[in-house]
This record gives sequence, structure tokens and C-alpha cells, in this order.
Amino acid sequence: MSMFRAALAVNHKRVSEPGSPCLRPPRRSVVAATSAVPHRFPRAFFIVPTAFLMLTNPLDAEDINVHIVDIIDVSKETVQGNSVQLSYNDAVSITLDPDIRFIQGIELELNAPQIFLNNQGSLAAVIYSKPDKTPVKGSSELSVTQINMNALENKIQTIYKIPVKKNHNLKSTPYAIVLSSIVDPQNFPVVFRIIPIIREMNEELRNMRFQLTVKPILSNEGAVKINIRYPPTLQNKPYTTLIDDTVIEHPEEERFLKEGEHHLMLISNDYRNESRRFILERGKTMEINLSLQDLTPLIFFETPDNAKIFLDNIAFSASTNPKPIEAGPHEIKIQVSDYTIIKSVYIRKGKTYRISFTVNLDVSEED
Repeated sequence: MSMFRAALAVNHKRVSEPGSPCLRPPRRSVVAATSAVPHRFPRAFFIVPTAFLMLTNPLDAEDINVHIVDIIDVSKETVQGNSVQLSYNDAVSITLDPDIRFIQGIELELNAPQIFLNNQGSLAAVIYSKPDKTPVKGSSELSVTQINMNALENKIQTIYKIPVKKNHNLKSTPYAIVLSSIVDPQNFPVVFRIIPIIREMNEELRNMRFQLTVKPILSNEGAVKINIRYPPTLQNKPYTTLIDDTVIEHPEEERFLKEGEHHLMLISNDYRNESRRFILERGKTMEINLSLQDLTPLIFFETPDNAKIFLDNIAFSASTNPKPIEAGPHEIKIQVSDYTIIKSVYIRKGKTYRISFTVNLDVSEED
């Protein structure tokens, strides 16, 4: 067994030397990569990574020397995606915006040229996380943890989805692979890399160019925040806020809701009731400003200067500016010289009343 390990180490070192067309196999499993390779390749070549797998811990960090062709930043604003061209042995560093409130994962869409269909089982895609330092463009030596590796299937497009939250709803389909590992945002950047898994690279593979498009996968949610403004004359009176008939305890706090239409209601005995509908967009925050209206009714008079005004038999100072009055029944009396008018009114909350004193002059004509 010791002789086998020694031979394995020699073989592994040989294929990892700089300039070799086949880079050092990663420490994690490459069973998926080798299983798809046609039998025309030398069998001894595939014993090396398989045997190596049995002697290492898949979760161990590994040292890689990669050529970073670009650095792609992902945020909720980059939903259209950013693309980059890369060939075998090229890598891309992917950073994640700290604000992931609306992001449940990252999508990597790899598009191959048509001629790749003639080279099945020749290349593999590897995804790493937890680099020991921030990758930069150009050659980088990194210590990383491999989170996925698989041989590129015989098709033009391959999609990988990397979840970044435990409560994601991402699912694998015949067209997309969802990684089983959840990558904590603290473990970014993520490095995506294409490597050869055959010993001899033909000219067609060496010149082949792939396109990688990276974009966020947003959850089907938006957020709403309600800003309450009190009237100067009536501060901090109680009210109840409902969204979709559910009572909201702290409406001033940001709240996540499904995208689409929602119904907001504000109910109070001291302020005017409010009702409005709003539409939330995916990945966006909406602020709703509500200016509460004082329900205290107001009254003002339009009378001659020499008029005397009485409200419930109490002298009332005339003013063209509205003044507050209690809701309920009231009696209004206006005197101008020897002329007196008395009228009963019922004052309702939230209303403004204008009291006008008029004297009509009737003119009639007779034969």
C-alpha cells in the first residue's frame, strides 16, 4: 500500500506541473467527472483522481493556481446578468453584495460553442468558496474549498444555481443544477473554473471559448415601509394598521410581502380612516407616506362686522379661520341689531363647517 501511495504522489505531481494541459485534480470527488468520460481515454489516467479521493477529506481546503479573467459583482440591481468569455483553465471570481434581503441564490449560465458537442467528457466545471484572500485579475494562488465539480454534459447550455439562504425554494430541473451546499455570504467570493479532465488537449479544445453569465436569483418578494406623519394639533393618538386584513404591529418597520397587489388600511377613532391599494415589485422596497388627518371638526363664520355670534348660548368670537368644535348637536345664534337667527346643527367628525349670515331682499311687482 505504501508503494501505491508513493506512485500516486508521483503521478499527481506530474500532471500538476506548470504548463501541463491537465491541472491538478481537486481534492474533492471527481467521480461525476470521470463517469461521463468515453472509454477511449487511457484507464490508468482516471485511477489517479479516484484513488486520491479515498485518501483525502472532501471538505479540506486545497491550494489552486488559477487565471482570473474577470470579477463579477452580484446584487439585486444586476438582475439582467453580467457575462464574460473564458476558455479551459480560466476562472471567474464572483462577489456578492452584503444586502441579500431579496436574493436567495446566484445563477451561473454556461454556454458552450456548437463544436463542444464533439468533445464530450473532456472538460469539467468546478466551483469553489472560502478563498483565503480576495482574488484579483490575472494569476492567483488561492486556498479554497471545493463545493461542486462535474463533467460538462454534452449540451450547449448548463445552468448552476448556488443557494445563499437556508429557506430558498430553488429546485433542480433537467435544465438546471442546484448545488446541495448553501454558500454563506461570508464565504464569498466564489470562484468558477473550467478544467480539462483528459490528458491530451486537441487544438479545438484549446481554442474553445465559453460564455458565463452570472445574475442573482431574487425571491418573489418585495418590501413595504409605512411612514406616519401626525397632524400638528393631534400627536401620537392610537390607530390600527392592517395589510391584507392582517394587523401590523409596527408599520414603521420594513415588512416583506409577496410581489403583487396589497391592501393597506388605517383605522382610528382620532384620525380619519385611510384605505389604499399598492403593488409591490420583486426585489424592491416601497415607502408609503401617510399624513394622518385630525378628525376634530372645524367651524368658521362669514358674518357682518357688527354681528354677534353665540354657540350654545355662549359668545363666540367670529373668525374667518376655522376653529375646532366638538362633534355632536349644537345651537348657533347670530344677532345683527334687532335681527336674530337661531339654527340647530349636528357637527360630525372630520368635517369643516362654514356658517354664513345672509339677508335676502325680496322684490315683487304688482299691476
